[in-house]
Amino acid sequence: MLSRNENGQRVPTRTEVIRILAPLELPDREREEILEMTEDPSGSPLAVIELPERRSQIAALVEVEQMAKEVVSWSPLIIPGLLQVSSYTRTIMEAVPVPHEEIATRVAVRMGRRDILTRRDPVRFTALIGEGVLHQTIGGPAVMAEQFDHLLMMSAHENVDLRIVPTATGWHPGLCGSFQLIKCDGTSFVHLENPVSAVFVQESEAVAGFERSVPELLEVAMSPQESFELIAKEVRRTTGVA
Repeated sequence: MLSRNENGQRVPTRTEVIRILAPLELPDREREEILEMTEDPSGSPLAVIELPERRSQIAALVEVEQMAKEVVSWSPLIIPGLLQVSSYTRTIMEAVPVPHEEIATRVAVRMGRRDILTRRDPVRFTALIGEGVLHQTIGGPAVMAEQFDHLLMMSAHENVDLRIVPTATGWHPGLCGSFQLIKCDGTSFVHLENPVSAVFVQESEAVAGFERSVPELLEVAMSPQESFELIAKEVRRTTGVA
């Protein structure tokens, strides 16, 4: 697992974490718990976490995403979290076992994490999205139209490479499941999650397997322009505009 003492990588200071959390308007108690976990190496959240985006994972993701230089996300079932709009995220949160009183906070947290794509020194982000995701009407046509518009807008950013992976392909390693490859200076690891757990993987051989799968996914993916045109087509279909 990633140790901030062993790997020598820079982690966010308390001041930086306060700045990151400020727009999220978390309750004071939750905010202090996140700050304590971020600062305390013995309480490092980079381990198996029992529920996606619980407070310990917020601390972990804030830490690693702020350190990241490059992120590659393979998302065959839903829009990657870093590209979701709030209405899309809220629909998902309301459908999975998330306490109702925590939904607003968790949606705000996910929206705040997107800052790494538009900050002054943005992360290079490669988003590989399964074609079937475009046909999952999560939240209804209005939500999907908003989500598609956001994808088109983000794909125009120089640091964002958005590719759709067609359904009509043969075998490729992405069929084994979703993953997020996070590259920092001198360190790479993989974030894996499902509805009830999450884990960060840093064992070099395991990470290398995911790294090898990226060019294979890019090989079967549509080009950025083809992907843009397909999403634009979905906007027209969803909104009924020819």
